[in-house]
Amino acid sequence: MATNDPAATGAHPSNRSSRSSRPRLVVVGNGMVGQKLLDELVALGAHERWDVVVFGDEPRPAYDRVRLSRWFDGATAEDLSLVDAGFFAAHGITTWFGDEVVSIDRTAHEVHTRRGRSERYDRLVLATGSSPFVPPVDGRDAPGSFVYRTIEDLEAIAAWADDPDVSRGSVVGGGLLGLEAAGALRALGLDTTVVEFAPRLMPVQLDDEAGAALRRHVERLGVRVRVGHVTSRIEADDGRVARMVFADESQPPLPTDLVVWSAGIRPRDALARGCGLAVGERGGIVVDDTLTTSEPDVSAIGECALVDGRIYGLVAPGYSMARALARQLAGSTDPTETRFAGSDLSTKLKLLGVEVASFGDGFALTPGARTIRYDDTVAGLCQKLVVSEDGSQVLGGILVGDTSAYQVLVSMARGDMPTPEGVEALLLPDTGRAGAPATAVGVAALAGTATVCSCENVDRATLGRAVSEGCTTVADLKRATRAGTGCGGCVPLVTDLLRHDLAAAGVEMSRAICEHFDLSRQELFDLVRVRRYTSFREVLVAHGRGRGCDVCKPVFASIVASLTNGYVLDGEHASLQDSNDHVLANIQRDGTYSVVPRVPGGEITADGLIAIGEVARDFGLYTKITGGQRIDLFGARIEQLPAIWRRLVDAGFESGHAYGKAVRTVKSCVGETWCRYGVQDSTALAIRLEHRYRGLRAPHKIKAAVSGCARECAEAQSKDVGVIATERGWNLYVGGNGGQRPRHAVLFAEDLDEDTLIRYVDRFLMFYVRTADRLERTATWLEKLDGGVDHLRRVLIDDALGLCADLEADMARHVATYECEWKATLERPERLARFVSFVNAPDRPDPTIRFVEERGQIRPAARRPALVPAGRGDRDASEIEVQIR
Repeated sequence: MATNDPAATGAHPSNRSSRSSRPRLVVVGNGMVGQKLLDELVALGAHERWDVVVFGDEPRPAYDRVRLSRWFDGATAEDLSLVDAGFFAAHGITTWFGDEVVSIDRTAHEVHTRRGRSERYDRLVLATGSSPFVPPVDGRDAPGSFVYRTIEDLEAIAAWADDPDVSRGSVVGGGLLGLEAAGALRALGLDTTVVEFAPRLMPVQLDDEAGAALRRHVERLGVRVRVGHVTSRIEADDGRVARMVFADESQPPLPTDLVVWSAGIRPRDALARGCGLAVGERGGIVVDDTLTTSEPDVSAIGECALVDGRIYGLVAPGYSMARALARQLAGSTDPTETRFAGSDLSTKLKLLGVEVASFGDGFALTPGARTIRYDDTVAGLCQKLVVSEDGSQVLGGILVGDTSAYQVLVSMARGDMPTPEGVEALLLPDTGRAGAPATAVGVAALAGTATVCSCENVDRATLGRAVSEGCTTVADLKRATRAGTGCGGCVPLVTDLLRHDLAAAGVEMSRAICEHFDLSRQELFDLVRVRRYTSFREVLVAHGRGRGCDVCKPVFASIVASLTNGYVLDGEHASLQDSNDHVLANIQRDGTYSVVPRVPGGEITADGLIAIGEVARDFGLYTKITGGQRIDLFGARIEQLPAIWRRLVDAGFESGHAYGKAVRTVKSCVGETWCRYGVQDSTALAIRLEHRYRGLRAPHKIKAAVSGCARECAEAQSKDVGVIATERGWNLYVGGNGGQRPRHAVLFAEDLDEDTLIRYVDRFLMFYVRTADRLERTATWLEKLDGGVDHLRRVLIDDALGLCADLEADMARHVATYECEWKATLERPERLARFVSFVNAPDRPDPTIRFVEERGQIRPAARRPALVPAGRGDRDASEIEVQIR
């Protein structure tokens, strides 16, 4: 429980007498909206007009509930906090955290808390938010049942899930919060099922087709989905949740060890009900457009407020309410500032890694509305656009799988930007390419009054003024206007607007790597190449400032590796690497590492398979065949890595560079050798390409594929480099990628012979390595390239810049100097010193790493270290460990 000590909370009760002449403003609730009200008061200087007192029933100040699930990725309460240290004390705001207000005396103008405190008010603001709705079913309170709302809720879920007897989790509710909760359970290692009573996921935001697309995404991630299921009761065994039973008895019960209730929210209006304020029939404190309740000196904002019959369950409308009320409290009488006129409910999110958005009339309810759809079940895209009957106005839409066009389409739906002819092309996955409608529409058409950031209510004109006053980076704009500091969904549009405004002013947008260098990655690359720098300290002293950071250090290390092909862990370079490169392996969620040997072209001999199998068996590793036609081995402890790789190297394998920003795989089909449709030997070419480009360090990972005919079994058009056989040779495609934003590759050249093809790929890869920004995939790089693929052809085929010989020489040097990083590590005993769990006890394995058996293989047992349910910390480890030979 947090203390209310003045030094800790900002409470200064002894100072109140000096401020007693000012009217007292009491704010009940310090969630995101309540804190936004305080921030606005301070920004307006209005906190000096009032004696401000804040009550929060949680033990800490406001934190970011929108990003609450980051807690499962290691974010702390401090990381999530929305309040700077010392904020309350600095602005004379009295706070009482962990002390819930339980009643309001409207006659005496007082609030009373659970701990017996009474506080007089002249103006009262209720920002009590909402609470999760738990359906009134039998067994809903059985041990193992939780809600998903606060940090304490997450701590309780993680503690329960850490019990080795808990392996299955269920979420009741397939809406936004339910899918967030499902992602959390999956991150904790539980076999997770989402149960939704409606016939689809996210029924409020998505139609049937979009709901089905989202379901496919979710199920691909290993989360089971049951829609059309109404939970009737929770049954317990031995006093713990055991199974979920459904109203339709034909639906089998769902075995589960943990239940999270996320079936919607209910406004927290008990205080209002208790003191006789008007509330809605289905809940919510009734307010008018000035946010005033039925009592003139009491206001309500956020999810507890019922405005014109509606509860707004998103943060952006709550922030708008907070701004309007703050201006009232600051003394403004301008109705355009002090009234809440409703809010746009457009939503863009990422759920379980899947981009989802809905805006405007997504269900086409407007008379005469027409619907345009683009569905690609292979890529996981479901895009719907609703337009007026004559097609002249975007009315709304639903996007699943790719939301890159969201901001532009929302602006059209609001009327802030004209709807162009051919707007349906914005739904296609290649809209980011040069000349596509997204580029053709342009941000120049956006009206000055257009809202760019809904969370902070920042319009286009405000951003334009900030740029004219000296902002040259997105970080500058965030500081000056707060645009992009809420949910972050507007940052792509903010970036485009900044780029446009700077270009219009004749100023180039800063591409500086970080605050320690004023250089872009390309400029740093050229500097290192020309001056032949190999020391980060040397380049920092000559061209940077400060000590460097986790951004610029790995960038420099990658550049040096691209240029010299040297061992990446020698000398100071070891300290510059990202965490994975530091030990030449991918760290996993339980602290173990994965081992991925290279399998060129996906071709492997029986002896190779046996060698990998024996390693997996002898070291007790989990094995998985990947989409890149390789075999991944999981569960290796750091001190096991050298021994594992010794066995693999002796068997003829090399590092697959799965841990690095480098060339990963060249996938292939069997081609003409075996397939009756094949027209070329795709496997042989894939092996040649992978041997040539293995180990090439780059701004981001690079994947390639070779298909032996137009049937495209190797999926080459979804790769950074794709090759498809023709009767006359090979077609070369570039700039594609899969992942969360799939991009089809662009046809670069046709009917090439093998040597010409390789020459073009050499040039393409080295040009990308030289010129791309940090962590920029080839698809994004090509989209941003002035002139697009036509310019690329001029540079790499026509040699318009005279670079081709240099690019080919760079690649020839890489091929000639390549060596397997793990083979090089094993050849020098001093290089093995880093592969220990404890420096002071190198022979001791990490005792926190434990496994259990599932489907005949291991999986991590400890899902979140140091969160052990009370009374279970003394459990005999032999009961839950898988023995490793």
